Amino acid sequence: MPKFERFDLNGRAASTRETARRWRKFRRDVRRVTSSPAARVFLPLLGEDTRRRRLVEHLRPATARIAPPAPRDAAVFPLNYIASSPEFTLTREEVAEYVELVELDSSETDELVEKFGRALASTKEWVLVVHRDAGEFAHYAAAATLLSHHERADVVFGDETGDSVALPILKPPVVGPHTLWSYNVLGRPALLRRSTVIRSGGLRAEAGRAAEHDLFLRLAEDRAVFRHVPVVLAGRSLEERHHPDLAPDTQRVVAQALERRGITALVAPTSRPSVVRWSPIVESWPSVDIVIPTRDRLDLLAQCIASVETSSYPHFAITILDNGSVEPGTREYLARTPHRVVGCPGPFNYAALINRGVAHCRGDYVLTLNNDTTVRSVDWLEQLVGVASLDDVSVVGATLLDRGDVHEHDGIVIAPYPQHLRLGVNYLREDESLLARRDVSAVTGAAQLFSRRLFLELGGMDERLAVVMNDVDLCLRSQEQALHVVMVPDVVLTHFAGSTRGRLDPIEDRDRFVRRWDVFGTLRDPYLSESLRLLGATFHYRSTVPD
Repeated sequence: MPKFERFDLNGRAASTRETARRWRKFRRDVRRVTSSPAARVFLPLLGEDTRRRRLVEHLRPATARIAPPAPRDAAVFPLNYIASSPEFTLTREEVAEYVELVELDSSETDELVEKFGRALASTKEWVLVVHRDAGEFAHYAAAATLLSHHERADVVFGDETGDSVALPILKPPVVGPHTLWSYNVLGRPALLRRSTVIRSGGLRAEAGRAAEHDLFLRLAEDRAVFRHVPVVLAGRSLEERHHPDLAPDTQRVVAQALERRGITALVAPTSRPSVVRWSPIVESWPSVDIVIPTRDRLDLLAQCIASVETSSYPHFAITILDNGSVEPGTREYLARTPHRVVGCPGPFNYAALINRGVAHCRGDYVLTLNNDTTVRSVDWLEQLVGVASLDDVSVVGATLLDRGDVHEHDGIVIAPYPQHLRLGVNYLREDESLLARRDVSAVTGAAQLFSRRLFLELGGMDERLAVVMNDVDLCLRSQEQALHVVMVPDVVLTHFAGSTRGRLDPIEDRDRFVRRWDVFGTLRDPYLSESLRLLGATFHYRSTVPD
C-alpha cells in the first residue's frame, strides 16, 4: 500500500531556493521538447514567475496557449521508446537452478493448467510461464532479468511487448487492488514463488482463459508481495490478450473475487475482452450533498443544476456556494431556487468555499462539482457512490470531456508534477488502463466524491492552497490509512474548463504543494509506470531499470 510522505511535517521540506531550482529544471525539460529554439532562448530571460512573464503570457493569443488535440493513435508510444535488449548478469546455469519454465506451445488453457501443475511439483524456487514461439533467448532474458530483482517478493513482473514492437505495455510499480478487479494488470512475464503459489491453490482450470488473473487475485488476497521491474520483455501472445472467451472468464473470476471480499456487485464486459466493469450494489443508498461553488455565470450554473436534477439517485441535495455574485439575474435565481444557498463572500479561495459548504452539509457523502460541468448520464451518482461505499476507498473521480468531446481529465498522474491524464491528447492509446476502474494518485475536484466523515477527520481542504492543488493535496492525504483514490472512467461529465476561474494559477499554491510533498524529488506515482514522464502534452519514455 503506497503512502505519500509529507515533508512539511518531518522538517525536510525543500528550501525556497531549492524549490525554485526544481521548477527551473522542470520547465527547462518541458521547453526542450515543446518549444521552438527561439522560445527556449527567449522565455528563460523573462523569468519563471515575473510580472513581465505574466504580461507576455496574457498578451499571447488564446490559440497560442492551447495546444491542439493530438491524434488519438500514435505509431510509437511513448515518445522516444526504442525496444532494446535487457541487461542481466545471471548465467543460464544460475537461471536453470532456480527457475522452472512452463513452456507453452499454444494459448489453450488446458495446456497451461497441466504444465503449470507439473512445474509446481518441481523443487525449484520459482516458476515462469513463457510461450515457446518467443524463443529460447527471450525465455532466458525474462527469467534472468526478473530473478535479479526477486528480493522480498512473491511475484516479480515485467513490462511486455504489446500489439507492436513500438507500443509496449508499461505497467505500474504498485498493483492497485481495484485495478486488479478490472483487468490482469500483471500479465506476463511474471516470476512466481512456487511455495506462495501452492499456498494460494495454484491455477484453477475452471477459471478458463482468466486462470492467471484468477491466481493473481487470490495472491493479492493472501497479501503476496508484488514487485515490478520496468523492463520490456516477451509476454503474452495477441491471441491470449484479445481472445473473445477472455471476457466471460474474466467476469466470472472477478465476481468470485468480489464475493470472497463480501462485496455484492455487477460485473459487466467493456469494449475489450480483457477488461471488466465492476459495480458494487448498495443495499441502502446513502445521502449525498452536491456542493457547487459559483460566482455569477448564471448560464453555466443553471445548466449544471438542470443536468444534476435529472439524476436517478434517490437521496441527494444540492448546495450552491455563492462567492459574491453581483449580477441581478444570478441574484434573482439564487433567491428563488429550491436548493440551499450558502453565502461565501470574499476573495476566491476554492478550499475555503468547499470547507464552508461541507460545514453546512449533513449527508453521508459530499460531491464537489464545478458550476461549469454538466452530467451526461442519470445513474452517475449510483456508479460513483457504489465505488465510494467500499471500505478501502477514500475519493472517487470521473472522466471529464470538454465541449468538443476532447478528453480533459482521465485521472491525475504524477510524472513528475501532478497533471491530468488525457486520452487522445497526452495519452495516445486507449489501452486497458484507460478503460479500467482503477486506483490513481488523485482526481480533480471538478467532480470529486468523498465521505463527509473522512473529509472532516482530515481537517478538510487546506485553505493555504487557495486556488490550485487543494484537490490533489486532499487525495494524497486521504490515502494515509490504507485507503485508495479510484477513477471511474465510465462516468462522464462535460466540463467547460476555466469558464469561471479563468487562468488564475498562483505560484504560491504550487510552491507550497511542491515543498509539502517533495515534488520533483522523492514523490512518485505508484500507479503510473516509472518509465513515463509527462512533459507538456507528450509522454516520454526513459529507462529506469532498478539496481
